Amino acid sequence: MANGGLQEHLYPNRGSCGGISKLDWDTRMRIALEAAKGLEYLHEHVNPPVIHRDFKSSNILLDKDFHARISDFGLAKLGSDRAGGHVSTRVLGTQGYVAPEYALAGHLTTKSDVYSYGVVLLELLTGRVPVDMKRSPGEGVLVNWALPMLTDRDKVVRILDPASEGQYSLKDAVQVAAIAAMCVQPEADYRPLMADVVQSLVPLVKNRYNQKSCNPNVQPSKPLD
Repeated sequence: MANGGLQEHLYPNRGSCGGISKLDWDTRMRIALEAAKGLEYLHEHVNPPVIHRDFKSSNILLDKDFHARISDFGLAKLGSDRAGGHVSTRVLGTQGYVAPEYALAGHLTTKSDVYSYGVVLLELLTGRVPVDMKRSPGEGVLVNWALPMLTDRDKVVRILDPASEGQYSLKDAVQVAAIAAMCVQPEADYRPLMADVVQSLVPLVKNRYNQKSCNPNVQPSKPLD
């Protein structure tokens, strides 16, 4: 893809060029929506559902216009077609993105992807990587640091990426933070469906593009095992 992965645009200072992220708020929110639509397609419009299992910012590819596509299906798994059912499997994935029930018990569901999506949404909001143990005590794990502040209107602004300052309304930021908070709930049953996430994000995305409803925003890279 023309613009590579989302990760390199969120953290350009980690590359050879240095600098702050040039992704503005509207672009971040559009990427969040398009990625959410991709997961919704995998979870809701494929039978049995497909669980990505390694959803993260580096696996969201951006085209020349910064439209998002989900990539790298090397760890993808077919989920249970029973409502609320899970697949028991060995734990794979990337540190900082793996849902607690999957990490601790090997229970994999579409809600595991929802958790990973919530972590990516936090990256878009905060400009922080999921795990950075060089930070101050209590700030090393993004979810643990951010979650207590996500539903506090007065504290949300403290966690937002300084690179986005002045580009958003407080109302929008609070709503996106609330969506992220729901996605990274420790209990899988309390997380929303990706369809609900999409519905919540649509009104918040500025300069929306006309997209075909059937566009899954998915770019497969490997067949399912």
